[in-house]
Amino acid sequence: MLKPLCVVLPLLLSSQTLAKSSDYLGFDYPNKAKNAVSISFDDARHSQVDTGLALLNKYQVKATFYVSPFNVKERVEKWQMAVKTGHEIANHTASHLCTGNFEWLRELGVSLEQFTLKEMEQDILKGQDYIKATLNVTPTAFAYPCGNTFVGRGANTKSYVPLIAKHFKTGRTWLDETANNPNFTDFSQLTSLPIDGLTFEEIKKTIEQHRTNNSWIILAGHDIGKRDQYTTGSDVLEQLIVYLQDPKNGFWLDTVSNVADYVEANRKAFD
Repeated sequence: MLKPLCVVLPLLLSSQTLAKSSDYLGFDYPNKAKNAVSISFDDARHSQVDTGLALLNKYQVKATFYVSPFNVKERVEKWQMAVKTGHEIANHTASHLCTGNFEWLRELGVSLEQFTLKEMEQDILKGQDYIKATLNVTPTAFAYPCGNTFVGRGANTKSYVPLIAKHFKTGRTWLDETANNPNFTDFSQLTSLPIDGLTFEEIKKTIEQHRTNNSWIILAGHDIGKRDQYTTGSDVLEQLIVYLQDPKNGFWLDTVSNVADYVEANRKAFD
């Protein structure tokens, strides 16, 4: 007995879509690298410029720092030095807005569940204005604090991803489970993999697991120093840099925006 067209057609379309979406398109990075990697840090934590900057500069590695004004203002000269030495300064909102499940945020009345899209946009632009005035750069990259991309709650929840697409070239999430396919990834929702609290071997294993389809791997940390839940170990970061810079390992290491510019200019059309 023949199945109705309304049953067969969705199955055919699904199989065709799956076939297309699973086709390997390939991607060519500079210097014949197999994968791109960007190292990023959030919040403008003091250890990033007190400890991390010297280590990154030692190896001439350019990182992407997603900063919030309340931390930058306590280390302005060091952040200005980060700009001078070629690191990328990106936006992380003015108030570091996250879900009110963080109790301290809820008590301040600034949780995402209590915000509107208009208020969110104002906070983002406030951070943008501060960075322009203080560090003399105009960020084109953004990271969602806590990886949260919404405002409101329940039926009134709204995504603020479109706001990021409006004001920035890229938006980076957090605590993801995959790397970015250069031919497919949404620049406003770039994925990232955490490096805080991990050993070098654990990070290396994660990177090797996500190298398929010439992926762009964005690594995300917070403090730099003695390894902890929200701290990337200084020794771990150094081992990671040496590993990524070794030509035989096949990585191109650069900032989020530099890789994004290259990917945009060279990506293949994805149906």
